[in-house]
Amino acid sequence: MPFKAFLLITVAATCVFGTGYMLSAENTGAFLWLNQMFSSQPITVPRASDTQSLKASSPLQQPPSDNPLGFMMTNVAEQYSESVRYPLWSVPLTPEQVRGYQGNQYEPVDLPLGNGGHFKVSLEKFRFTRGQPILIVASVQGPQIVGDTLDATLETPASRDKVRSTTLTATNTSGYYEGTLSSDEDPGEYRLIVEANVDGKTVRHASSLTIEPYLGDFEGLDDSYISNNNLVIPVHFSPESAGFYALSAQLYDGQTPIAQLQTEQRLDMGSDTLKLKAHGTVLANRKIEGKLTLLHLQLRQLPARPGDRTNYAYGPDDGYSFSPPNLDTLRDTPVVNPESEQRAALLKRLAAKL
Repeated sequence: MPFKAFLLITVAATCVFGTGYMLSAENTGAFLWLNQMFSSQPITVPRASDTQSLKASSPLQQPPSDNPLGFMMTNVAEQYSESVRYPLWSVPLTPEQVRGYQGNQYEPVDLPLGNGGHFKVSLEKFRFTRGQPILIVASVQGPQIVGDTLDATLETPASRDKVRSTTLTATNTSGYYEGTLSSDEDPGEYRLIVEANVDGKTVRHASSLTIEPYLGDFEGLDDSYISNNNLVIPVHFSPESAGFYALSAQLYDGQTPIAQLQTEQRLDMGSDTLKLKAHGTVLANRKIEGKLTLLHLQLRQLPARPGDRTNYAYGPDDGYSFSPPNLDTLRDTPVVNPESEQRAALLKRLAAKL
């Protein structure tokens, strides 16, 4: 029995090492007989010098870095260390990030048609406060034959019940149609269906929108002031009902975005105040002359109970401009967050070990 066991181990080891050699990069001609079975072309075994030359010249053999994983971890550690300099309620904003933070943007859906045509429906926004008119603009472009009107219907997604309908009429611009629907319906999600008769066939275009309840009114700003390395911007809002609300807005210097600001607090009935704060890390060392502007104000009424929907309201399209106090006392000093500092240090240690 011991001899048989030794023999089995020896055979297994031989198979493993033999397979490893056959599959190794050094054994360049081991499987040429197999290729020859499926090819009528003569096969030339490359010399060792040719193989080494091929390896040296092939870009696939050159890794992007001596240690790609370590390089990636170093970048992650640096990016995290930079991000934790700022508090979550006051983060810098680049022009490329502006649109991503605007919460009430409608993305038109383009439905392709035959012969290179397309069917597109556009709305001025995605969320409508109950009672606001829903302006619909549709376009049918291409060599299709279309009538003078299109049918638009608002329906509930679950039951597909039709709650509103209207007719879109042709405008002075060829291929464009326009009409309005009432949003005086229960708050929730809805599907907008626009139908066109294209070349004798009915084509349905579907998109989504939401109807929001009336939450209250924005009533402007109070005087801003400096507190604890923050520019504090009080925003007045008169809520329809008491509860917890979250406010976000974008701070601009002229046409230049500075920061995305947000706060969360409880509001009581009547006029109340939400305080947005711009930290010194986003304002210090900036030469600001004239007024600052708050744009794209978005208010969320947070659910009172699990399962309740989050309701939305929006500030005026032009936002609010204000004259800030003297900002010279603000400092570009990172926020103190021991947990974030420990995570950043851990990431750096991991990157150093890779």
